[in-house]
Amino acid sequence: MADKQYVYAVARIRSKELSLLSGAFLEQLTAAKDYDECIQLLMEKGWGEDGITNAGDILAIEKRKTWELINELVKDMSVFDVFLYANDYHNLKAAIKEVRMGDEYPGIFMEQGTVDVKLIREAVQTREFQNLPAAMRTPAEEAYKALLHTQDGQLCDIIIDKAALDAIYAAGKSSGNEFLELYAELTVAAADIKTAVRASRTGKDRVFLEQALAPCGSINVARLAQAAIEGVDSIGSYLETTAYADAVEELRRSPSAFERWCDNLLIRKIKPQQYSAFGLGPLAAYILARENEIKSVRIVLSGKLNHLPEESIRERIREMYV
Repeated sequence: MADKQYVYAVARIRSKELSLLSGAFLEQLTAAKDYDECIQLLMEKGWGEDGITNAGDILAIEKRKTWELINELVKDMSVFDVFLYANDYHNLKAAIKEVRMGDEYPGIFMEQGTVDVKLIREAVQTREFQNLPAAMRTPAEEAYKALLHTQDGQLCDIIIDKAALDAIYAAGKSSGNEFLELYAELTVAAADIKTAVRASRTGKDRVFLEQALAPCGSINVARLAQAAIEGVDSIGSYLETTAYADAVEELRRSPSAFERWCDNLLIRKIKPQQYSAFGLGPLAAYILARENEIKSVRIVLSGKLNHLPEESIRERIREMYV
């Protein structure tokens, strides 16, 4: 019965899927002569709003449209908190740095989240971290003190970033939904791998790695940390023993190639949800499909603004859901 409560919502999502961007459209966008032509093509697809031509504003509007739709369809939005925790912890990081700099930077905060931005900012400004949700209190206080006493912005970042990954993983595991568990697992594993590579290339020690890597089921973080200390090649050797063996070649190519591989893997994993009529899966898949196409459009628009060659842009575009 729990699955059947989403039958109407899934039916609505099916109609919305018809307007998702296809790979053919992304190819057309990439082949456009310039940024202005890209904007025109997107407006013809219903993206943005009349008179809005700024890329950042258009993408923000599309994100907002996605969550407004989901909010219409689902009574209890907390089932999708796993997708929003990254925004909460980004806002926490931004609030701490804002207080440290002694000035306001309203443009740095994310709109979508489970915690009101005003609450986060006030908790940090007053040092009343107990007003934050339980999972955020300790990392907020630790990150604030780390930045205050050491002036180490990176240490502040890794404390909060790891807390975000822990929150995402816990939400996925406790959801009781196979799809949301998969999303959490892939999100944390990909983040750990990227962190390990960056740490290895910049000569970070074991203490840093232990602070930064978040445990998950598909990655042994102790072995990953040891591999990172030994070098990037060792990371590849370790990954060849895991479910991410196919990513090693991309990882050796570049960090951006690996990130694209991770995003494409998630899209391939969610595609079967197009044929499901029940449950949260199709709704969650739609959210991720929208995030994925927004990311790809951002890549194209950024490439056009920076006059990158078409092939360079094409190499970064993600696979589409439809």
